[in-house]
Amino acid sequence: MGGGRRAAHGDPGADPRPRRPGRPHRVSTGDDVQLVTFRIAGQDFAFNIFQVERILRYDTPAPLPKAPDFLEGILQYQGTAVPLIDLRKRLGVPAPLREETRIVVLQWDGSKLGIVVDAVTEVLQVVATEVTAPPAIVKGLAAEYITGFIVKDGRTIIVLNTGRLLNSQEKLALETAVQPTGQEKTTA
Repeated sequence: MGGGRRAAHGDPGADPRPRRPGRPHRVSTGDDVQLVTFRIAGQDFAFNIFQVERILRYDTPAPLPKAPDFLEGILQYQGTAVPLIDLRKRLGVPAPLREETRIVVLQWDGSKLGIVVDAVTEVLQVVATEVTAPPAIVKGLAAEYITGFIVKDGRTIIVLNTGRLLNSQEKLALETAVQPTGQEKTTA
């Protein structure tokens, strides 16, 4: 047990990232929030790190006929078909593919959801009190889609509520597009 280092799985507030030389070990006081930050059309956004499963290089998904515009298609991830949402299209901004374009795989509504973003920028740890409540509407998103804002190093970061990325009609459209006709949903 030497070194005073606590395992991330043994302490829910511990920094879950592996420690690298030169990076001090931080143990949360319980009031810290870790965020995965990313850019879309020059604006900084973030997801809570505990909702992010993995970050992947962009890979062209299998298209789905009659899918909503924001649904890029289906991505095969760890043997499972994962719906892929282009958050850039969802926000109504240009969606060019670049070398930096990434897919953020989220834990979402009991399953997984892939989100296309322009670039993933960093993992940020902030004090929970630095996250401020959102106004009624921001960048075309209603406040219900936003957990809050952080101003860090002169940047405004919009923290998104992953549970509310899609409204109920969009969730239904997603489920309809993803579910093969005439087949029951099965679990492996």
